[in-house]
Amino acid sequence: MWDGVRRRVRWVAALDAERDARLQALAARFLRDKSITPVGDLELDAAARTLLAAVCCLPLLEFGEQGLYGWTQLIVYPDAFRVNRSHVDAAGVLHEWEDELIGESWESGPLILSWADVQADLDEPDVGFCVAVHEMAHKLDALDGLLDGTPPLPRAWQREWARDFQAAFDAFAAEVDRGRDTAIDPYAAEAPEEFFAVCSEYHFSDPRSLQATMPTVAAHLARLYGPSPLA
Repeated sequence: MWDGVRRRVRWVAALDAERDARLQALAARFLRDKSITPVGDLELDAAARTLLAAVCCLPLLEFGEQGLYGWTQLIVYPDAFRVNRSHVDAAGVLHEWEDELIGESWESGPLILSWADVQADLDEPDVGFCVAVHEMAHKLDALDGLLDGTPPLPRAWQREWARDFQAAFDAFAAEVDRGRDTAIDPYAAEAPEEFFAVCSEYHFSDPRSLQATMPTVAAHLARLYGPSPLA
């Protein structure tokens, strides 16, 4: 089954033997500790579950199995899914709407993915997208109890990270606000936590663009995740 993962997932195929073995161990831990729940008529055999575990564990190659703490379930929809949203504005007016999502991560709840979009990311592994990495970045971010774009790190590094990411986020958001084309998906300008998650996708799936546009952010992510398999 792991040979099948290597054939299907370019990010795994590009790992050296030591990191490959580390990822296998993390994926085994994932499969042992997490329930994987397909929705509707979606069926996931053992090979598909192993593939999901491998892709979800890519961001943990350096961070380790503590990145799996605090949640127990991966829910997998066949395709994009709809969620109901609500918000009360400053005037006290309730706004309700529907969002169509391809992934979601709840702070202490499940991780949710669209199987079709996981497959699309694997078909084009070098164009800047990986929904599983994006949502796992949110799980890492939430480990310290605050979803703010900064995962739990040693104190000195955390200060450097917060300073450098805030500066990069502010500059990027200003570019997006001006309507300029950006090499990184403009969704990263939504909030600091989305900036971290989107940049994490680029670390794995388009490291050249990330390095060219945000070298300081790229350096922090290489330290957090290890070198990108596609670097």
